[in-house]
Amino acid sequence: MGLVMNIELKHIHKRFGAVHANNDINLTFATGRIVGILGENGAGKSTLMKILSGFQSMDSGEIWLDGKPVSYNGPQAAIAHGIGMLQQDPLDVGAFTVLENFIYGQPGNLSPKRKVAQQQLEKLSQRFGFELDPDMPVSQLSIGQRQQLEIVRLLALGVRTLILDEPTTGISTEQKTLLFDALRELAAKDSMTVLLVSHKLEDVIALCHEVAVLRAGRIVGSMDMPATTTELVTLMFGQELAAQPRQPINANSDDAVLALHKVQLRNKRMKIDNISLRVRAGEIIGLAGLDGSGQEMLLRACVGLEKCSRGQIDIAGRDMTGKSYREFLQTGVAFGAAGRLEEGLVAGLTLTEHIALVTSHQSFIDWNSARQHTEDQIKHYNVRGRPESRIETLSGGNQQRVLMALMPQEPVLMALEQPTRGLDVDSARWIWQQLIERRKGGTAIIFSSPDLDELVTYSDRIIVFCGGWVQEVADMENLTLDELGRMIGGEGVIQ
Repeated sequence: MGLVMNIELKHIHKRFGAVHANNDINLTFATGRIVGILGENGAGKSTLMKILSGFQSMDSGEIWLDGKPVSYNGPQAAIAHGIGMLQQDPLDVGAFTVLENFIYGQPGNLSPKRKVAQQQLEKLSQRFGFELDPDMPVSQLSIGQRQQLEIVRLLALGVRTLILDEPTTGISTEQKTLLFDALRELAAKDSMTVLLVSHKLEDVIALCHEVAVLRAGRIVGSMDMPATTTELVTLMFGQELAAQPRQPINANSDDAVLALHKVQLRNKRMKIDNISLRVRAGEIIGLAGLDGSGQEMLLRACVGLEKCSRGQIDIAGRDMTGKSYREFLQTGVAFGAAGRLEEGLVAGLTLTEHIALVTSHQSFIDWNSARQHTEDQIKHYNVRGRPESRIETLSGGNQQRVLMALMPQEPVLMALEQPTRGLDVDSARWIWQQLIERRKGGTAIIFSSPDLDELVTYSDRIIVFCGGWVQEVADMENLTLDELGRMIGGEGVIQ
């Protein structure tokens, strides 16, 4: 396989029912360049990249590589042409180990390759600063670690064009720095083309040579870097977005909606001991820390998905220690997982079928009523989809809106893993508007996020996780992003 010197997308069209996801897209990507693909949620970015990487077929148009038209069907064929994609929700096999997933897709048998493959895995992981245990089941990895595994797997398969969809979600600042340095080296020295789909404009500004912007399925502009955040936001949305003010504390009661009493949590990687926490009605608690530091383990313990080794968990004054997830739900707890299509939604089902699952409490489903309710929810939550749309055909942002529509309107407690993961600035603000409305009604919210600005903006209190230790931020009023970042890195954590 020769080097891909140039990629041309010519008149690409793709429809999902009435939604024209890609409408006459024409783009050229030059070798050795890092290009940001920007746009609001539902703009067509991921669809276009899935077409280029073979995960999605186009209705019409052409792909030219190195001056010649090509046609391929499926991601393996795209990889054979040197194009690989890391999707926002990594595609892996949960029953396989890290090493088995790394080998998966390579030609030949698994057994003779294991030693060589493990050396290659360790070499690539070391280069990027990733910590991947070859023998660990993928089901035990965090989303950030699964993204890391997919990056090194694609590089091992010899891709020459690397497409990354939100690659920095859930990885540390140090890992991101190492990753970006490696991507720059791959572009400059190895003449690779890197396409970065991201809503983190600071990442785009730090890494990219140029950007292309989509809006409602069309290319609306491009820009050489460097550029300011304001310039990029204006190009994406057609206007500058107003600054988001910090939300005031609005805890309605001294009674604890959630109370943790000297709780101990443990898994194969870590133990977190002696966690005590009281969350009042209407209070928002942010959980900060590097990926895999225990935030998600605590959130899942608060909804019955993770059992505590010691201690007690109360919901609205009721001892729920050891109770099942279903029993937690019955007390008015709602949970939002970071993996939308893995735990929150059901691939293959339509929006109407999702609504029917959570609204129908009888064996008989009134489909006319379910469809009408779905249409109402689509309108209320501004979902770009139709009642008959399968959930996997929606963008990540629209899937997140559907998740919000499926949650109860007045839960006692909402426990949310990265509620704005992969969302553009405007969509993230919209999600928080919905959460704050629930908060005004007395719902307590506890959430994790890798976005320090999100944590500082919306949290009444912040709990920092670092190396098995848990500590509450003492001075929220004067907390800066830099100070929070240092705490997450271990500076000033009392051990």
